[in-house]
Amino acid sequence: MSNISLENKKILIVDDEPDVLDSLEELLDMCTTTRAQNFEEANHLLETQNFDMAILDIMGVDGYQLLETAKKKNILTVMLTAHALSPENIKKSYLGGACSYIPKEEMINIETFLIDVLTAEKQGKNPWTSWYKRLASFCDEKFGPDWDKDEKEFWEKMIYY
Repeated sequence: MSNISLENKKILIVDDEPDVLDSLEELLDMCTTTRAQNFEEANHLLETQNFDMAILDIMGVDGYQLLETAKKKNILTVMLTAHALSPENIKKSYLGGACSYIPKEEMINIETFLIDVLTAEKQGKNPWTSWYKRLASFCDEKFGPDWDKDEKEFWEKMIYY
């Protein structure tokens, strides 16, 4: 078990739904969270403050645009989504430089996902490997067992290298 924790981490949480932000604040009470409910506010915070991590909703706050800003500042970024749940969006998140992609129905495990990302980062490993181990069966269930077969080469590269 890793001794990596979220204690003393500063995390930006961005979502247009206040109840999602409330839940994230509760689930992440061991670290300092800063919340934003729209693109402008989130982008301003990303540009003017330092964060260890950012959790970005995809829809409603233009999460991919925010991902670009976060990436420029070397902030570890996790995408969180309910409505943009698809293999295409997983791929887009990965290609955009996100470290993880979490379905909102898995949000209860957010601490585990974030620790996976920090652990991979510290070890110089690919954070998508542990993501896949944790969520492969979830994806099979949501998208069908062959969801990652059409672009097998891409998914293998994404997950293992």
